[in-house]
Amino acid sequence: MSDRQHHVEAPGPSEVRSPLVQHELKRASVWFALAIAVALIVLLAQPLMLVMGALVLATMMDGGTRLLGRVLPIGRGWRLAIVLIGAVAFLAYTFYLTGSNLAAQAQAMRTIVETQVTRIGGWMQQLGVTTTPDDLKSLASQAMNSMGRVTAAVGTAVGAITSAVMMLVLAIFIAIEPKLYERGVAWMLPMEARGHFYSIADKMGWTLRRLMFGRIIGMTVEGVGTWLLLWAGGVPMAGLLGILTGLFAFLPNIGSIISGILIVLVGFSAGVDTGLYAFGVYLAVQIVDGYLIVPMVAKRATDLAPALVLGAQILFGALFGLIGLFLADPIVAMIKVYLEERSKALEAKAGARPPQGSDA
Repeated sequence: MSDRQHHVEAPGPSEVRSPLVQHELKRASVWFALAIAVALIVLLAQPLMLVMGALVLATMMDGGTRLLGRVLPIGRGWRLAIVLIGAVAFLAYTFYLTGSNLAAQAQAMRTIVETQVTRIGGWMQQLGVTTTPDDLKSLASQAMNSMGRVTAAVGTAVGAITSAVMMLVLAIFIAIEPKLYERGVAWMLPMEARGHFYSIADKMGWTLRRLMFGRIIGMTVEGVGTWLLLWAGGVPMAGLLGILTGLFAFLPNIGSIISGILIVLVGFSAGVDTGLYAFGVYLAVQIVDGYLIVPMVAKRATDLAPALVLGAQILFGALFGLIGLFLADPIVAMIKVYLEERSKALEAKAGARPPQGSDA
């Protein structure tokens, strides 16, 4: 028998069954899958943000249904229907009573803001700053036009309405039976990972309910408080400013800055004393919300650093537009919950593992 027959041939690096080739193929497949995932996220930015918005809306509906269940021992479907009908009735009643006044005030506010911006531009030119009011307007328009992919996709009125309806319908379906969809996601995971998934999902749901509850309370306090205090001080368009302040309160940091600018501009249009009073009202409302409402409700659940939230808003606003601004806070809160729960699971696993060198 020849020496070649006695020698056992080993696979070369050109063969797929070579350990080296298999190892490199696994590494390449991981990077290839990661690249595909990033590309899909970029291409599917609009539906992903709409789904995320639906989850946030469903969380708000679920929170209202749970609260109603403490006083009404009826089925979940009936409680959810009451919450939805109550929300629609409140919005319809509010816009029915204030619709014509708000439309007139909105047109007047636009004129006032443009006039105030022109005055500020002229004052800056007197100080030697070359910025003109047209530059400020173009800067604002560029900021709005530079919003991300989702804003471009839903930029038209029809697109915005269609997206809102789709988001609302999806949120209602999820809120009707959230456990059904939770079990569906868990079914796609390995058996050993399902318990950890349920734990993370429950904590995320609890955190989002607390966050949204605090946000709604803050919006109500800021909107109603701003309206009553501005109305008592004789500030023009107190009702519209109150509604805008309440709506912008959904956006931490950025929303308060926008509402504050509007309040101050409209206040100073009626005189220096009125402007100073409006600025004082803005500070008082923000202090009450920042030091009483947020610490009592939302901060206990999330405890997010303001700089982290602001950075996330800038990033998500640039990537996904206005809807990214609205969803930056909930997304960061869910990421924080996932990282915390993941860290706890790893610590528990490391603690349960016997130390190396022991007889156990």
